[in-house]
Amino acid sequence: MPHPRRPHRELLASLGLLVLAFGAATVRADESKLPANADVGPNPTLVKPVKSAIPTVNVAPAEPWGDQEAPTAAAGLQVAAFASGLDHPRWVHVLPNGDVLVAETNGPERPDDAKGIKGAAMKLFQKRAGAGPKSANRISLLRDVDGDGTADQRVVFLSGLNSPFGMALVGDLFYVANTDAVMVYPYKQGQTQLNAAEGRTLTDLPAGTINHHWTKSLIASPDGSKLYATVGSNSNVAENGIEAEEGRAAIWEIDRATGNKRLYATGLRNPNGMAWMRAGGAQVLWTVVNERDELGSDLVPDYLTSVRDGGFYGWPYSYYGAHLDDRVKPQRPDLVAKALKPDYALGSHVAPLGMTSADGKLPGVLAAGKGDQGVFIGMHGSWNRRPLSGYKVVYLPFADGKPVGLPIDVLTGFVDKDGKARGRPVGVAMDTRGGLLVADDVGNVVWRVSPR
Repeated sequence: MPHPRRPHRELLASLGLLVLAFGAATVRADESKLPANADVGPNPTLVKPVKSAIPTVNVAPAEPWGDQEAPTAAAGLQVAAFASGLDHPRWVHVLPNGDVLVAETNGPERPDDAKGIKGAAMKLFQKRAGAGPKSANRISLLRDVDGDGTADQRVVFLSGLNSPFGMALVGDLFYVANTDAVMVYPYKQGQTQLNAAEGRTLTDLPAGTINHHWTKSLIASPDGSKLYATVGSNSNVAENGIEAEEGRAAIWEIDRATGNKRLYATGLRNPNGMAWMRAGGAQVLWTVVNERDELGSDLVPDYLTSVRDGGFYGWPYSYYGAHLDDRVKPQRPDLVAKALKPDYALGSHVAPLGMTSADGKLPGVLAAGKGDQGVFIGMHGSWNRRPLSGYKVVYLPFADGKPVGLPIDVLTGFVDKDGKARGRPVGVAMDTRGGLLVADDVGNVVWRVSPR
């Protein structure tokens, strides 16, 4: 569908963004006015949208850690580099024997993503934030032989991939979510390298030349019969046309035996990390979701939610249930009427990416009896908010299958006193020795958090 000619105001705004992209890291369109944590919890405060010709841009320029520098762990915890000198590590997966897999990856070539003057400006902002490196397209294996919390061995586990992200192991089969497909490879415990030639495509995933949100997360069902893959939207709010969103802003359920798939849940702008959490006698799928931008510093809160089979969560037509986004034309009142409200707001523009079940290992130090289980969440950090938000790892307690209380800071200090991002947390995973692993794609480190 051809785009209508943009009005002069939008053209001027795009030119202004391009100039700013070369000369500044901040566009001061608006600032947060909400009290602390008002946009966090099961019932966040939702202010009126703030719209301006030039959206708020507040980028923390990337300046990776120096020697002996590290983020700050919460009281009772300590942090150390499990492995450093990596190439844009984004996601981590722990194998049953304790080996740690890390996806060293970045976005693929996307010639039709963010085209035009505004697109050029946003690409420059992303580069400043540390998202510029070309993808290494590999998964590395890290092995801690002596159990001291630092990897002694590093080998290339699998290479020649296409912007890999999510990983899963079921029995003797290893699965990788490339940006355009789920691949499967034979695996034997203790194996340090896979033969790429033995891989095959289990199923394709939506990609293409726009592929705006390129990351595809992956998790197996508790019984191992299914895989679930996240696919983010192809835009902020369907500005590329709703046709470009076919099969996107969704979680797909994939039959592991046949590769057949179906849409499990939709209307999730950019879902990423997933985890299974107990609720009564059942296991419930949860995910973290990055909501839409350019409605002001206090809208829209990113969130954590349980995922219902067949559920629709609003994007692009509405947010937090029936709160309409009038930028989207034409509207779909039939879909808005059934849009589900997310379970828990994590704060506006915090960019939650990684999530993992705490599995009862570190919460005793953190929660002090606040809940019987919980999740760790890696917040990659904001670009569309003043002041900055996210840029940390938090623990959120669960009780009776639902999040309770406020998130507890686990790992902070990723932004220094000068506003520079020394690191940005992404994937998180529990290792087999009770430590929390955190992939830091700006610092090029996998951190390990453990009790003192």
